Amino acid sequence: MPNISSVSEFLLLPFADTRELQLLHFALFLGIYLAVVLGNGLILSAIAHNHRLHTPMYFFLLNLALLDVGCISTTLPKAMANALWDTRAISYQGCAAQVFFSVFLIVTEYYLLTVMAYDRYVAICKPLHYGSLLGSRACAQMAAAAWGSGFLYSVLHTANTFSLPLCHGNAVDQFFCEIPQILKLSCSHAYLREVGALVFSVSLAFGCFVFIVLSYVQIFRAVLRMPSEQGRHKAFSTCLPHLAVVSLFVSTVMFAYLKPPSISSPSLDMVMAVLYSVLPPAVNPLIYSMRNQELKTTLKKLILFT
Repeated sequence: MPNISSVSEFLLLPFADTRELQLLHFALFLGIYLAVVLGNGLILSAIAHNHRLHTPMYFFLLNLALLDVGCISTTLPKAMANALWDTRAISYQGCAAQVFFSVFLIVTEYYLLTVMAYDRYVAICKPLHYGSLLGSRACAQMAAAAWGSGFLYSVLHTANTFSLPLCHGNAVDQFFCEIPQILKLSCSHAYLREVGALVFSVSLAFGCFVFIVLSYVQIFRAVLRMPSEQGRHKAFSTCLPHLAVVSLFVSTVMFAYLKPPSISSPSLDMVMAVLYSVLPPAVNPLIYSMRNQELKTTLKKLILFT
């Protein structure tokens, strides 16, 4: 019979074993965290202050910036605190909260990126119907659907995961709590229920991915048929940031969870987790501001007048 234990706390995987490296990691991730909060905060402020940016595309970008700040705030501060105070512990409730918020925010971001693909599809392929299909009410409903779906998804998986009995200790092979690592600690006969829910979720995620791909197939076909080179350039400049963000998000998550088990190791898993949990929130503001002249102009004005 497996030894079913009652767990009051979990032990997270440290970034380093020596004190000097722990402090170095703390300083490095503190700099990254502050840069992410600052970059996304500037985008939020720019969209809020400039009425010309009160359009569907920027409304969804505002939601994306909020999600990016939330995603990195769920995992990195606790990891930094552990590195600073030379500890590995996280309470059972804290671990459950990390799982809930990380799943909630990551899934919501993925659904929001799907909605943003639809926004670009309508803007390029059906420009005459853009106002009617993506009015303020429709945008609010789609954003609310993304947030609501992410919330329900997270409640389901968090409740399912933490209802499982644990038989393999409390050491989590990751720098934050995530469902696959908690499942490794559960009893072998009990985790199949959550695996079934994950399979269903992967099917939904694949459906969103297919929708994004088909949207961009139609977008590229429409853009290539444009007679004006200037029109093609403008259309591509509004689509490429979103496409880059989607590619970064999907590729990092796929590398983290779909890599062959033969190359899996705690160190590699940690690197992959850093890539998908830290890299997109850090890079997304740069991607959206680099090719967007209107957003860059607003950001410059905002920085100069503050």
